[in-house]
Amino acid sequence: MSVTSVLFDLDGTLVDPAGAITSGIRHALVAHGLPDPGEARVEALVGPPLQVGLRTLDGVTDENIDSIIATYRARYEEVGMDDSLVYPGIVSLLEALRHENIYVAVTTAKPVNIARLLLERKGLTEHLDAIHGNADEHGSTGSSKTHIVAEALSHGDLEASSSVVVGDRYYDLDAARDNSVASIGVAWGFAQGDELASADLQVENVSELAKAILGEQIARSFEIEASVMQEGAK
Repeated sequence: MSVTSVLFDLDGTLVDPAGAITSGIRHALVAHGLPDPGEARVEALVGPPLQVGLRTLDGVTDENIDSIIATYRARYEEVGMDDSLVYPGIVSLLEALRHENIYVAVTTAKPVNIARLLLERKGLTEHLDAIHGNADEHGSTGSSKTHIVAEALSHGDLEASSSVVVGDRYYDLDAARDNSVASIGVAWGFAQGDELASADLQVENVSELAKAILGEQIARSFEIEASVMQEGAK
């Protein structure tokens, strides 16, 4: 794989929400008098915009959804961001990519202002060339991330043929395919069932990811942790 630019998903790929997303959604639902759908059900919502995922839950309506999201965001900004953890090996990988003059961007379905704040708090901004996300919470394009990857390619004047999207959900893989970009599915995130089967490549840990992008010889010269433990792994 000859790569000149890498477009990373955020939650479940670079950062482990450590329960911040799922517990925050459950907290917001209960605060509005709605039933707690349980951890497993809420894990499936990690990936698309909240406006899209929340509408699949019982009791969420046009009338209460904005208030539910506001409650969730308040809790997330108060405690969730600080509880989130950068996956082991990710910083070393980003440093290695930059050392090799590979363009690095984030492409997330999160509102871009929230993504920027999270990445800044986690100390990752300095390792990135660009951050791309949705303009707001409303998910006007549904669960698709095609427009976000397209924006990243255009903004960075990147060649699709030498770019790769790295993510943990099928939304990432679909966006890559729609933009004629290769994809790598990571096993440590929130993938449900075999949804990563359509990825051009699947990796089990950050060390394997480094080898896939940089080549084994270059990757071996950097200290990148192979083992990760995270909320979303099955």
